[in-house]
Amino acid sequence: MKQIQLVCEQSQRLDSFVAENSTLTRSHAQKLVQGGSVTVDGAVVTKCSLVVKEDSVVCVTLPDEQSLDIPAQDIPLDILYEDSHMAVINKQQGLTVHPANGVNTDTLVNALLFHIKDLSGINGVLRPGIVHRLDKDTSGLLVVAKNDQAHVELQRQIQTKECKRIYWALVEGVVKQDQGIVNQPIGRCPTDRKRMDIVASGRQAETHFTVLKRFDRYTLMQFELKTGRTHQIRVHSRFLGHPVVGDKTYGFKNCKFNLSGQLLHAKTISFTHPVSGEQMTFSAPLPSYFDKILQTLTNKSK
Repeated sequence: MKQIQLVCEQSQRLDSFVAENSTLTRSHAQKLVQGGSVTVDGAVVTKCSLVVKEDSVVCVTLPDEQSLDIPAQDIPLDILYEDSHMAVINKQQGLTVHPANGVNTDTLVNALLFHIKDLSGINGVLRPGIVHRLDKDTSGLLVVAKNDQAHVELQRQIQTKECKRIYWALVEGVVKQDQGIVNQPIGRCPTDRKRMDIVASGRQAETHFTVLKRFDRYTLMQFELKTGRTHQIRVHSRFLGHPVVGDKTYGFKNCKFNLSGQLLHAKTISFTHPVSGEQMTFSAPLPSYFDKILQTLTNKSK
């Protein structure tokens, strides 16, 4: 038998939470719950409508015939660094980080299984090695754990804010403030469960921002995450009144640059090596499509 271990980020019905965070359908998740194959914080739960609280650990046991098969795929990966404990990946836009919602191919995990021999197993078969995530259409740096010791330590650094993550984004409009802080709670949108929003009952979320360059109708911004909520920069940018260019979920539906996703890039990550204790910093250049737009805007402003 195999197990999936999930950590709840926001209060949600048990069957919905399991389905949305695995490759299982909701009906399949309900059958597993009702059959006693799901625990919440170590206790067996058979009620599908139970509301799972924030930070609860949900374990799903899959019988052998229902075990998930996540195939290794030869998807190109930009591996900036790798040793016996961890790796740093520069993820391309358009690549989902891990399988979910019935899709178990064409993700970063599938690529990792092909290119990297050993991955930590803390997050189960769906998310081997995944310490933190980037949205599908966000490019840039991710750190991956190759054993459980490294995974625990890297995750601790993220939770305690010892790991610094800096993003660059092009946002709509001209931002007046040179720098500032957005400290607004983020939770599931009450009218659309696929979106996040600023909600009073959400989890505390803090984003620091700095203006890097202003154009006629756009602003190049630097964002530093102090917390790691789902869609945090995209939601906080919208809150500022300056959504990320190309973000059809939180910004404008129509974008004159004909983009495949938002212009948001995880540019720099700094952390302490989980075993050696060495301070490490990695930077990834902007993708060519992002850089080309900045060059066009620069030329127009001359």
